[in-house]
Amino acid sequence: MPTAKPRTYDPVKVRAALTGQLDAISSTVRSLDDEQLALPTRLGDWRVRELVAHLGMVVSWVPRHLHDPLPPQAPITPLDWASRTRTAAASINATALELVAEQFAGDAAQVSGELDRQIGELWRALESEEGRQPGRVILMRFGPMPLADFLVVRLVETVVHADDLADALGLADFPHDRFALASVTRLLADVFANQVPGGAVELRIPPFAVVQAVEGPRHTRGTPPNVVEADPLTWIRLATGRLAWADALDATLTASGERSDLAGFLPVLG
Repeated sequence: MPTAKPRTYDPVKVRAALTGQLDAISSTVRSLDDEQLALPTRLGDWRVRELVAHLGMVVSWVPRHLHDPLPPQAPITPLDWASRTRTAAASINATALELVAEQFAGDAAQVSGELDRQIGELWRALESEEGRQPGRVILMRFGPMPLADFLVVRLVETVVHADDLADALGLADFPHDRFALASVTRLLADVFANQVPGGAVELRIPPFAVVQAVEGPRHTRGTPPNVVEADPLTWIRLATGRLAWADALDATLTASGERSDLAGFLPVLG
């Protein structure tokens, strides 16, 4: 059960941030050549080609499912989505392989052109009468979800996978949209606090988020006895299993206090 009222996100800012993220991803994919599409990624057997195909699935979901009939169940939240992601790995992998075979098997120009086509379809769907309704419910993999929340989930996908893309290509930095990076940092911090409720540890991800988590004595004033601090991308990588706790500790992560070792609680997404 959630430990606090779920955070809300401004739908207008979310859409603007998604635009920024997808523009940056599209620009990067357009610069790829065939050799770069064949580079390995940190995502198991996926090459860059499979990663781009998965991004195509991410952006095409709204236009493909905006008008699907909805099951008679209550909508889920982004926190619900996060708790269920571990069950979808095999299906996501199979879908990526199918997309490579069907839509992303061409040369680099064809691959980038297909992604741009899918991004264009997303914007057309979001500009439709139904797509301009933040409260409209759309069916996703784990159940129905309000469109405004679903686009927050798409921010998670585009920030995390843009970082995967940058890692595979050896890019030192990726031009993440600031609101997108902030939203994903906050959501994953909230997911952590929801999954590991308590007040013994203060998790700080400046400048975007501070949450308390982990069972134990709750801190109320002064300097917290157990503090973990990381920059946003380090936290996102830890929370999604891209980075091991031991590899981050003392380099881009600091932890103080006898309860501050969070390795056993990570990752929070599958």
